[in-house]
Parts: sequence; structure tokens; C-alpha cells
Amino acid sequence: METVVEAAGIGKKFGNLSALKDISFQIGTGEVFGFIGPDGAGKTTLFRIITSLMIPDEGKIKVLGHDPVTEFEEIRKHIGYMPGRFSLYQDLSVEENLRFYATVFGTTLEENYHLIRDIYSHIEPFKKRMAGKLSGGMKQKLALSCALIHQPRLLVLDEPTTGVDAVSRSEFWDMLKNLRQYNITIVVSTPYMDEAMRCDRVALIQDGQLLQIGSPGTIRDGFSRKLYSVTAPEKYKLLLALKSFAGTESVFPFGDSVHLTLKEGVTVQAISDYLEKSGVVGVTMRETNAGIEDRFLELMNRK
Repeated sequence: METVVEAAGIGKKFGNLSALKDISFQIGTGEVFGFIGPDGAGKTTLFRIITSLMIPDEGKIKVLGHDPVTEFEEIRKHIGYMPGRFSLYQDLSVEENLRFYATVFGTTLEENYHLIRDIYSHIEPFKKRMAGKLSGGMKQKLALSCALIHQPRLLVLDEPTTGVDAVSRSEFWDMLKNLRQYNITIVVSTPYMDEAMRCDRVALIQDGQLLQIGSPGTIRDGFSRKLYSVTAPEKYKLLLALKSFAGTESVFPFGDSVHLTLKEGVTVQAISDYLEKSGVVGVTMRETNAGIEDRFLELMNRK
């Protein structure tokens, strides 16, 4: 498999703040590669380096076989970039934005319509509407269409589904899946752990450092302890009690439940007795399978 992006020891500082620290990874042709982490983890800084918009302070990076520092013009011909913030011309219509970006890359809407048909068809009925008047989901589809109109070899998407409703998020990932037929390599960042499962490989990133790289299943299966899902009518009271229990290893809110791990030798009966003495009623506790978010939190606690 050809390497599309190769980074070795990338570092970036802003004053005394280290935004990226010793970042190394490889991404192959046709992969959907996700960088998973919270706001402030360093995802956007890394993407700006990949797209030649920022120069690293340390390390080396190759994108499509080129150096983003000295060969940025060649790289930009072959990448599509969708930044986290909507950056198209809000006072131009949907169609005008798309035709403008096609012209910038020396192509036309008609020539590459087949690339964006599945995406653009959702917003084509509104092609005369100003981009600034679109909903969040429609803006997302327009931005992706503009990033794809020149048939890039590498598509870089910085938190493309943030602030978008659940249905639009699911539709967006279905669209990305359909792009595989064009052998486009996709690099995407997201704070949503469920989206990680739709990537071929993911890199967990926190405080500018990579915690682990691997397939979603491999990362999830690396969770090292028994995990329990605990529920009670008074969730906040339950959470406080679990945090105060001496036998708790980790405890995190997780939807309607609380995910709990126990220290070595601590029994389920012991935690049940403690909760009863603490006045937490209606408790249910069962062993559950770990997800990527559980593994991410476990790795964070080890730092």
C-alpha cells in the first residue's frame, strides 16, 4: 500500500504551549483514518500542517510524497480540505460557490459532477440559495462538495460533523464510505467516539500526544479491566458515591449510566453494600463491553 501521509516526530509550539509533541504515523492509500480526541487535543494544528498551512517546529512530514514546507504548491493541487469552521462565501449561492472552487482547480462542475452527485443531490434543489442561509447539514454537504470537485487524492476533514444533527451525521459518513470507489484517502478528525468505529484506523490524541493507533476493534479490545454499567434513579448521587468509594479505580458518566472499574480484589458485593449504606437506592449493576471511549479514558488516566 502506497503511503499518502508520513509523519515522524512532529512537534509544534505556540509560545510556551506545546500543541503537538512527537507525533508519528503513516496513512495508506484509500484509508479512512480518524484522529479522535476532545477540543484542544491538537487535531486542527496537525491538519493545518498536513495541508501545508502551517510549518512544524520539529520533525518531518511527507504528504503525497512531497514536503509541505518546500513543495506546498504541488500538494495543494491534490488535496481537498474542509476546515472545522464553515469557510465558503456566504454571500454567493450554492451553485456559485461550487463553480468558483471548480474554476480555481481548473475544472468544471459538469466534468466532475459524478464525484459529488450523491452529496450534491441533497442540496441541488436549493442551488440558488445563498450559502449563508443554509442549515448546518446543508452547509456541511456544500463544503464537502467544494472540497471534492477537483477529485483530490487526499481529503482532509476537520471535525466535519460538529454541531450537526444525528441524521445528518449518519448521512455524511455514508457519503464518505461511497467515496472509496474513487480511491480517495480520507483523514478526518472528530470528538465523537461512535464515529471512530466507521474508520479503518484511528489515532487517539490528547494534549498534543498520540495515545494509541490501530483499528477501532483493536483499540477497543485493549481495555484491560472488567467494566461495569451502573444505573440508579438519582444518577448524580450515584456518581458521587462511586467516586468516594475507596475501591473505585475509575468512574465516568456514560449516557444514562455510569461506567465503573474496580481496584484489584474489590468485589461487586462490596460496592453494592457501600451504595446501600450511602442511601443510593434502585441500583442496577452489570458487566458490559468496553467501547472506544472507555479505552480512551483508560489511556488518559495512565498519562
